[in-house]
Amino acid sequence: MPDLPTQKKTTLVEIDVRETLLYVKLVGPQVGQRESPIISQEVEPYLRSAGKGMRHFIIDLQSVTFMSSMGLGVCIALRHKAAAAGAKPILFGTSKELLQLFTMMKIDQLYKFAKDQAELDSLLK
Repeated sequence: MPDLPTQKKTTLVEIDVRETLLYVKLVGPQVGQRESPIISQEVEPYLRSAGKGMRHFIIDLQSVTFMSSMGLGVCIALRHKAAAAGAKPILFGTSKELLQLFTMMKIDQLYKFAKDQAELDSLLK
């Protein structure tokens, strides 16, 4: 990935680029109106530069307890960009409450879900 560091840490997001995957940890505890555009701005250049070599796109939500409609929108937009690059989108560590929200909004159909490291490892095979 030209010009982008393989690891980046800000107050809202931690990005880790590995050989065939892009791992994005949302720092939380909430992803709302203020956080959403900043997260998009941080992650999108990585999705653009990853190209077709990226096989998996993971959003780690372990530390997120609240997500507004704008946060959901960011998850959808990032998912579409990752899928366009040929990557499988995965949500990791989603709380029960967030999972219910994703299901209610039918966003659960856009992602694979991994509730723990073992499930994540099996999805990455």
